[in-house]
Amino acid sequence: MTDRQTNVAVLGSTGSIGLSTLEVIAASGGTLRAVALSAHSSAALLEEQATQLEPRRIAVTDPTAAQQHDWSKLPKGVELLSGPEAITQLATDPEVDIVVSAIVGSAGLQSTLAALGAGKRVALANKESLVMGGPLLVRLAQKNGTKILPVDSEHSAVFQALQAGRREEVGRVVLTASGGPFLTYSNEQLARVTVADALAHPTWNMGPKITVDSATLMNKALEIIEARWLFDLRPEQIGVVIHPQSIVHSMVEYIDGSIVAQLSPPDMKLPIQYALTWPERRNSPAEKLDWSQALHLEFLPPDYERFDALSLGLEVARAGGTAGAVLNAANEAAVAAFLKEELGFAEIVPACRAVLEHHEFDPNPTLEQLFEADSWARQEVSRWVCT
Repeated sequence: MTDRQTNVAVLGSTGSIGLSTLEVIAASGGTLRAVALSAHSSAALLEEQATQLEPRRIAVTDPTAAQQHDWSKLPKGVELLSGPEAITQLATDPEVDIVVSAIVGSAGLQSTLAALGAGKRVALANKESLVMGGPLLVRLAQKNGTKILPVDSEHSAVFQALQAGRREEVGRVVLTASGGPFLTYSNEQLARVTVADALAHPTWNMGPKITVDSATLMNKALEIIEARWLFDLRPEQIGVVIHPQSIVHSMVEYIDGSIVAQLSPPDMKLPIQYALTWPERRNSPAEKLDWSQALHLEFLPPDYERFDALSLGLEVARAGGTAGAVLNAANEAAVAAFLKEELGFAEIVPACRAVLEHHEFDPNPTLEQLFEADSWARQEVSRWVCT
């Protein structure tokens, strides 16, 4: 980073990560500027953000939502784009320095690829991009001499801890998981979980899809796959530990037995800011630990039998190919069905496993084949829900 203003495109600015990103930008003292914002259908909130921040461009990817909203109060200097292709225009804007990829789900892959193809640094909150197309993204970043910087608190922690030693000295990475709200539930209790139960996360305030993923531990499965590609790790180098306090965000264990961890309160503004200002550290609006108070940290081994999502994550990290796209799509469809009360909570992960085990695996897919696998997996989950 230099002293000049850094121009940021926030893709998904109306979601939880996007809102936190705008807080970080507002607290930067003018060193960061939001020049492009996007939303899928939250047109009113996007217009409010545009009125406050006056970016150069905004985009609504849902054309119907864009058409139905009255944009008469939009500042005159703000250009409005609409439609799915608009997100790519923001991601490749020549004036953008960093693209924050905060779109939830597989929809974020195309814009992430576009940003990397244009040589942009990407602050990645959309883990699904790496789960679906990890090798494609990593190769593209290397080809264009740019970087993918993690925004997920766990991967940001790993990224920071890896700076304590050389890569050949890394023994393994340990991702921490809060365990979600059902850590001590029996299988019988899990079968009775309601949507309201699943959305009551004990430590994090997130959107519904990510909150449900945290409850099934599928979020950790996706993070295992993401870590495999992001940090060029072997699957056997990636472990998971349950840490209910969500203070230690992840750890790196070196070959001499030293363990380097990153600690902070559960506040996404810290990893977001680090991705935007790396390699510098700056004063942050994020909450800080109060060392005048007693602090209890607990670590528990995960129960792979009750939370089969973790096993799925490791299996997909080993397989590569189309497996990540299929698991991600099946999970998105299954969670959507659960939120509509069409599928039981305890059926989400079994549905994902069934679809994964019956898909036609391709070890070296093209981008088109990844989207075909994504579409097939969603259709298979729909059949599962209907039976």
